[in-house]
Amino acid sequence: MSSILDRVETSRSSTLPIAAPNVGAPPRILRRHQYMSVHGGIPMSRSKIALLVGAAQLVMAALAPVAQAHAADQAQAAAADNAEVDAVVVTGFRKSLGVAREAKKTSAIVTDVIVAEDMAKFPDLNLAESLQRLPGVAINREGGEGRRVSLRGLGPDFTRVQLNGMEVLGNVDSPMDSRGQTSRDRAFDFNIFASELFSKVDVRKSFSAEQDEGGMAGTVGLYTAKPFDYAGTKGALSLQAGTNSATKDTQPRGAAMIAKNWDDKFGLLASVAYSKRKTEEQGYNTYGAGTQRALAANVVNLNPVDAAKAMNGELIFQRGNRLSVWGSDQERLGVTAAAQWRPVETVTLTLDALHGKFTNDRTEIHLATRATLGSTILGGPTPHSGNLVSAPPVLRAIQYDKHNSIIYADVDNTVFATETRRQEAKNTFDQLVLTGEWQVSDKLRVDGHIGQETSDYDIPISDKFYTEAFGGLITDYRGDSGKNTYKWNTTDANNYRAHEIDFSATYQTTELKNAEFNAAYDFSDGLTLKGGLSYRGFKNEGYSQTNDDVNRTAWERGTLDNRLDGVTKVFTQHDDQSWIIVDWDKALAKYGVTRTLGAPRSIYAVEEDTTAGYLQLDWKTQLMGLPVRGNTGLRAYDTELTSSGVLAVRGVNTPTVAKKTYSGVLPSLNAVVEVSDRFQIRVAAAQNINRPALGAYAMNGSVSVDGTTVTVSTGNPNLEPYTSDEFDLVAEWYFGGVGMLTAGLFHKNIDGLIASQTTTNVSYASTGLAEGLYPGVTATTNVASYTRQVNLRNAKLTGLELSAQSDFFFLPGVLKNMGAVANLTLIDSKTINTVNGKPQETDIFGLSDVNANATLYYETAKYGGRVSANYRSDYLIDSGAFNATTYVDASAFYQLTPRVRLSLDAINLTDEREEQVNSFNNGFGETGAKRLWNFTTSGRTVFVGANIQF
Repeated sequence: MSSILDRVETSRSSTLPIAAPNVGAPPRILRRHQYMSVHGGIPMSRSKIALLVGAAQLVMAALAPVAQAHAADQAQAAAADNAEVDAVVVTGFRKSLGVAREAKKTSAIVTDVIVAEDMAKFPDLNLAESLQRLPGVAINREGGEGRRVSLRGLGPDFTRVQLNGMEVLGNVDSPMDSRGQTSRDRAFDFNIFASELFSKVDVRKSFSAEQDEGGMAGTVGLYTAKPFDYAGTKGALSLQAGTNSATKDTQPRGAAMIAKNWDDKFGLLASVAYSKRKTEEQGYNTYGAGTQRALAANVVNLNPVDAAKAMNGELIFQRGNRLSVWGSDQERLGVTAAAQWRPVETVTLTLDALHGKFTNDRTEIHLATRATLGSTILGGPTPHSGNLVSAPPVLRAIQYDKHNSIIYADVDNTVFATETRRQEAKNTFDQLVLTGEWQVSDKLRVDGHIGQETSDYDIPISDKFYTEAFGGLITDYRGDSGKNTYKWNTTDANNYRAHEIDFSATYQTTELKNAEFNAAYDFSDGLTLKGGLSYRGFKNEGYSQTNDDVNRTAWERGTLDNRLDGVTKVFTQHDDQSWIIVDWDKALAKYGVTRTLGAPRSIYAVEEDTTAGYLQLDWKTQLMGLPVRGNTGLRAYDTELTSSGVLAVRGVNTPTVAKKTYSGVLPSLNAVVEVSDRFQIRVAAAQNINRPALGAYAMNGSVSVDGTTVTVSTGNPNLEPYTSDEFDLVAEWYFGGVGMLTAGLFHKNIDGLIASQTTTNVSYASTGLAEGLYPGVTATTNVASYTRQVNLRNAKLTGLELSAQSDFFFLPGVLKNMGAVANLTLIDSKTINTVNGKPQETDIFGLSDVNANATLYYETAKYGGRVSANYRSDYLIDSGAFNATTYVDASAFYQLTPRVRLSLDAINLTDEREEQVNSFNNGFGETGAKRLWNFTTSGRTVFVGANIQF
């Protein structure tokens, strides 16, 4: 670690930086194969990447004299002060940067690292928010907090997350359907754990044979603290209190750690982290869009041209829009425990245990225009019973754009609805893993682990109460967001009637059993042979229950009073409008409804058992007089998949089971050429795989028979894993105590991405389903329509990563205490996706062309601070796209005593708006209409606190 001590500094501390000196977003990059309409961008191509590589090389060359001069100054200062300085101690942010830089420099693979400067001092309040500071990493957010990680342009499903060496189970926890609520996949939700529980996070971007196969984008490794990390007795306490501008509540947050090390023979460590907070996202969203022929009664006030367009079905109307608020009361608890035992000098045993629990009591409130599928404000449902007046909708005025898409409408006599949703969600995680390390001899060492994880994601309550109303509305989409003006009193309960009640619940359980054994033999200082065997047993199962449309028929027929006397309250939390919502307890009591659920459905279970083995040669040699080190290896795997579930066969639950096995061998090569002590070049090439999402494997769906017509829709347990050929070329230059400048190219050829496919007139035997599920359906029966996921698409991805970090040692006086860390990732991708039912060449779903972040920091031994910004350009999802975002965070500290540090953390200072858009007919290209879907804001969050070391 001598390079860290190049800085002759006294004790300092701070928090991790990385975001933008200039918090403005970089210019958007226009996709070559567009799906979105982006203005003012420039095309991105491989020629642009080549120019950027050249620019990076020029920057590195220009900085070389500065770094060399700095190194010479340090050598002179060290010689002059040698008699007076026995040791140099660097702490705080610079220590974190130095340790992380050393780990990156000495690694044989392409990697980035974040470390905690001390116990309970991880640089950010959330692990995902720390990871977004690294090159090539992007995150999405929930309630303003980092949730999921995308790496090098590939979505969260392509990033494997490991905790203490074991793969972490996927957890999905979002109040919004458009963000993947109740789905289970291979991604991981980082908001289940507090960052204080962890001491290090690394991101492995290139593949080596000793790594578990999978995680095509890369692997994120999470590490909790161990008692042997500290000498003697060590403790830490962190207490914080915060608030959010949207919720205006008090948000307590605390963590504590205690460790005892008995002379590196035996050690114990325990930590706990707890937080409680409210979140609120609010905004405006639309749903659906389509053409509909207006009737003469609808257009009596329009000019002849507009009336003709509306009656001929030439205009595109939104099916509806709504004001929305998603609220959540969150409680997070995390507990870790570790025991280490060294019975003899050459043997170390470590037992790690972790428990995480994340609960959400959520509300979802909407004031919406109500329309059925396939209709718009022109022909929504007619209000039922009571004294609500029903009349044909009348368009008083309209405006439309060049795509004939309605951007302004003044309408009378349309139907409204409120939705009052309550939901309870609980996410729990437990891990127990025993790790052993044995230095058998000077040349032979072995290690391994055995462990188990369980994860439950339960939503026992997810209920909706709908009311209806009737009135006029002015909708305006001409600005950068939707704006509604209501021509009726939305806070008068007499204007509403009860419409329906929906009850539902979902349950998911995941288990992982993992065992691994590794051995390494040193033939010489420059040649080591490694080998190992592993087993992973993975199981995911779940089901749902529903009871929809409670009381709806009775209210529609007028056999049950649907007035809302005494069961409503005025909802005032939306910034634009107040309206009536339902008090659940009073409403259920008034209407005599007991919450009951139907029989389990959508039942599924996926079991995935994988055995794997590898051989890897780690080597050091010379190439044209330059030191070269790296590894070469092969990894073989064999997977057996069993997918069981329940198909709805003409409405009857029918169990079915399917099995599949697949195997393969993956080669890998990583090499580092040490051009000098401070400059090195990395080359990596490998093949890797990524297994499809669990929902694609799940054997649930339906078999329906209408007369002689048979249709089938199922999951597909016969899916193959995606495969990838991967290449990296990286130049790294290290200078000063923490200085680093890197430029890297990466490329992936991906085969076998899945997509939904419908085939017609196929034999029943080709579906793989068992005979006898439905009487008379045999292997030779013709299936008119068969829908399932298949390995259908390929993709290419090329990217450039640039990163830099340095103290401002070249500035005079106190300005030397400043520094910056910044990175930029540019990505170009190409694949075929289905857009509006048609195959189109687009970017990969979830990929942002541009990711940029930087931090400007200042610190002394007594105080310091940083401001960070993270930019992510727009990216596609399967049902639309997210617009670009820039998040700005800041933190500051004051070292009150050597053991007590006061802190201030501010998250999302600009109250950034999350925007989702979708389209109708033509996609988002130059000829397509970009239509608002959702926009939400979640407020600014500020925490003040103290960290005590003892």
